[in-house]
Amino acid sequence: MAKPASIPGLNPEILAWARRRAGHDVATVAKRLRKSPEDVRAWEAGDASPTYVQLEKLAYEIYKRPLALFFFPEPPEEEDPEHRFRTLPAFELARLAPDTRLKIRDACAKQIALHELTGGRNPAERLVFRDLASTPDSDPAGVAEKLRDYLGVSVEEQRSWRSAAAALARWRESIEEHGVFVFKSSFKQQEISGFCLYGEEFPIIYLNNSVAKTRQIFTLFHELAHLLLRLDGITKRDDSYIGHLRGEEREVEVFCNAFAGAFLVPQGVVRELAGRGAPADDEIKTFATQLKVSREVILRRLLDRGVVSRQHYEQKAAEWTDDYFERRRKSGGGNYYNTQGVYLGKRFLALGFQQLYRGVISRAELADVLGVKATSLDGLEQRMLAGTG
Repeated sequence: MAKPASIPGLNPEILAWARRRAGHDVATVAKRLRKSPEDVRAWEAGDASPTYVQLEKLAYEIYKRPLALFFFPEPPEEEDPEHRFRTLPAFELARLAPDTRLKIRDACAKQIALHELTGGRNPAERLVFRDLASTPDSDPAGVAEKLRDYLGVSVEEQRSWRSAAAALARWRESIEEHGVFVFKSSFKQQEISGFCLYGEEFPIIYLNNSVAKTRQIFTLFHELAHLLLRLDGITKRDDSYIGHLRGEEREVEVFCNAFAGAFLVPQGVVRELAGRGAPADDEIKTFATQLKVSREVILRRLLDRGVVSRQHYEQKAAEWTDDYFERRRKSGGGNYYNTQGVYLGKRFLALGFQQLYRGVISRAELADVLGVKATSLDGLEQRMLAGTG
């Protein structure tokens, strides 16, 4: 059999760059292509070449990149997670799954799209990330109190919401009203609860829709804290990595955890519960249900006050997380348009369709901005106009 011809203009340097940026090792790529690791190394060294069909699979299915990129003279400038998320230790950054890295790239694309859709100006009248800008040595409880006043949401209103899903929708709406767009997606890497990307005009928060609604609420405010500090950040379900941080990086994560907890479970509530001594599970569940937060957040606030031990906290947190994922495993899927609408958010959808109605962008361009097929636009438009989710 004749040896396949090389592909003129293919840049082997970009083959290697795209693999590393996607978070794949050579063995994984070789297995996906049913080739040997030696073959993939030869392609990246320029000693051999994939077939055009193999290159298409590398581009579209494995690395999630446009085919034309592999013919560029050099890799494009693109900031990698290792430089963006400096409060995550190197060993945790190395564990970021390809799917998580893809979500980060999607978030970067969303930031660019926001600039293009708005002419580079945030449409919100007030910008929380500027008005409440903080530093790691700020008092997290004090900043949390200021945020409550700023958003105009009392503890009584928080208690009145009918469910955690309703609370998440309300908190998301309130934060987006003040200049921070919030996106969602289902992450394969379940231990990642979400992340944020700072920007002078369009900071964004990206939540893992696979975790419990109460966990998403905590992540929303943990990441908002990062943005108030003008930093990118990632929230992991297990935050034991904080013990490996030093200096300002550690101060940042301690601040973000304390801020989110103080905002969602104010000091008065903590005093009320702590006054009863070490609470039973039923008591914790009652308070968590009232405030639409996780039992873990309630217990963490009690841990910070010395009411419960760290061992007890970690044991219960792991137990409650396992219970949630077991229930979720047994649940079914949902409506595509509702899901995409929730992922993208009403404000982002509205911005996109407004530009379409004005003739500024085409249907194909809007589909590209939203990350959907053009055939899905009508369904998304109907959902947006219905105002659901």
